[in-house]
Amino acid sequence: MTTFDKREEAFEKKFAQDEALKFRATARRNKLLGLWAAEKLGLSGPDAEAYAKEVVLSGASGHDVFSKIRTDFDAKGVAQSDHQIQRTMDELLQRAVAQVKTEA
Repeated sequence: MTTFDKREEAFEKKFAQDEALKFRATARRNKLLGLWAAEKLGLSGPDAEAYAKEVVLSGASGHDVFSKIRTDFDAKGVAQSDHQIQRTMDELLQRAVAQVKTEA
């Protein structure tokens, strides 16, 4: 195996690890966001957990998750601006990344 092959393999491994971290952190963020939104919607206990699961399953993209929460907040009259939701998503992603890194 040449040096180039070894470098290529190392880059591929790093990319795969980074993508796995990103996936796990996004899923964790979505759960945390679902629990946050559930609290705003007045849900607690098993209902909050079920809602958080719905948020996680609503889609892999941040846009899908945002749209679900925005729709649910509008339907229940929860006063949260788009900026507040997005800011919470960003903050929870940072927390999720830190949690996933400490688990690894």
